[in-house]
Amino acid sequence: MRQLIDDLIHQAGDLDITLKIEFRGVSVNLNVSESLVVINTLAVKRAQLRGGLWSTAGKQVEKPLLVTLCKLFSVPPEYYSIKRGVTDIYQREIDFYLFGPSAEKYNCEVKLMGKGNPESADAIFARNPRVFVADKMSDLNKRQADGLGIHWIELRSPEGYYKFLAVLQNLGIPCQDFDEPLDERLNKILDEVFRS
Repeated sequence: MRQLIDDLIHQAGDLDITLKIEFRGVSVNLNVSESLVVINTLAVKRAQLRGGLWSTAGKQVEKPLLVTLCKLFSVPPEYYSIKRGVTDIYQREIDFYLFGPSAEKYNCEVKLMGKGNPESADAIFARNPRVFVADKMSDLNKRQADGLGIHWIELRSPEGYYKFLAVLQNLGIPCQDFDEPLDERLNKILDEVFRS
């Protein structure tokens, strides 16, 4: 931005840019450099707020989402847990656990990015999940997950939730498909999940 303004000033000769900010009757005039600092600060704050809001919303949805997926495919309650745990010496929190038939514990991670950058899912791989659920994943994220042996579910893809059934079957976790209409089944499950 600074380069564009400098080019504009150079081309126009004596062009001078001043930004005036007024709040409750008090005003201040800022030169080009000061204006750039203010604009940049506002942009950073906006990004922080947006990211924080999506993060907060995601945290409130993650556990009910995984419980709903488990109930959708009739996973017995003893094969999953919503208790928080940590995965390594860095004390990274784990969102959810699935348990295999021989009591194997599989870390599950959820990343709901909203309209964010799907590449931000990269940070999730640090938690070493066995199952990764995201609303959107980039092709690079999918290749990374495949390369690391992480089962992934992309919810925005057509019937993306259905891949959860294949993951459960692959891990040997008791589950079954459903034969009633999805809306009817989800309504029953959501009533149960949000009642508890």
